[in-house]
Amino acid sequence: MLKEGTTAPDFEGAADDGSTFRLSDFRGKKNVVLYFYPKDFTPGCTKEACNFRDESETVEKHDAIVVGVSSDTTESHSSFKEQHKLNFPLIADPDKRIIKTYQAQGLLGLIPARVTYIIDKQGVIRKSFRHDLSIGKHLSDTLAALDAVQNANA
Repeated sequence: MLKEGTTAPDFEGAADDGSTFRLSDFRGKKNVVLYFYPKDFTPGCTKEACNFRDESETVEKHDAIVVGVSSDTTESHSSFKEQHKLNFPLIADPDKRIIKTYQAQGLLGLIPARVTYIIDKQGVIRKSFRHDLSIGKHLSDTLAALDAVQNANA
């Protein structure tokens, strides 16, 4: 995983709606919860995405957005987002370029990892964590990290 306190690498990728997502578009504007997950429609990934959806108001109170990334296609992301009424962008990374840049590969690079980065408005990684099996910890760790970012800027 990338080190906390370093600048988050900029990237662009195809979003579920066909638009181009650029991390740099949020610099100076929003904190970003960038989470990497293995696969659309799997039980764990569905639970994680729905947890982020259900706590979107709390995330927004921290002046933050959630962005999900997996190696699935934009078509898969679009269906996944629609079926579960997700309210944040999903970025397709079929060539795993973003996944590699953010060191979010799993075991031997074969099984995708479940990694989350909290990136502040200046583009600095403030917190990173990996919970491949403890899916529920992603949300609680995310909210705690957003609290810390908010308190540091208060």
